[in-house]
Amino acid sequence: MRYAIVIEKTGDNFSAYMPDLPGCVATGESVADVEREISEAIAFHLEGLREDGLPIPQPVSLVEYVNIAA
Repeated sequence: MRYAIVIEKTGDNFSAYMPDLPGCVATGESVADVEREISEAIAFHLEGLREDGLPIPQPVSLVEYVNIAA
C-alpha cells in the first residue's frame, strides 16, 4: 500500500501526519528524520489495527501541487 503523508515545518522541527490513518503522526528534527519516524509510526499503527481485529484503511488521499503565479 502507498499512503500519502503531509510534512509540515513546525517551529524548530517537522511534523508528519496521514489523512488516511487518523491519529498516525510523527515529529523529527529534519525531513529525513520525520520520514523515518512516520514510517515506523505507520508500521506500529497498522500492527495495532491488526491486533485489534480492525480493518486496515485503504489509501484514498491524493497529493497534487498547484502552481500559482507570484
